[in-house]
Amino acid sequence: MDELAALALANGLKAIGAGLAMTGAIGAGAGIGILVNGAVQGIARNPDASGNIQTNMILGIAFAEAVAIYALVVALIILFVV
Repeated sequence: MDELAALALANGLKAIGAGLAMTGAIGAGAGIGILVNGAVQGIARNPDASGNIQTNMILGIAFAEAVAIYALVVALIILFVV
């Protein structure tokens, strides 16, 4: 294998690794969807508690989104640093 082919293989494997690292965003997206679904149902059943429900929902969304951001950081490290 010559040097050019080895470089092309390394770049391809980096792209595959970064794509696999981003699969963590699937879980974050599903978690946010389930969280918002539960919050909307809770607000529909008890509109008086909407303030507390919305506060907890936004906090949960932030924590779930942090997982996706970590996955993005790992993917970018794989692409540009390794």
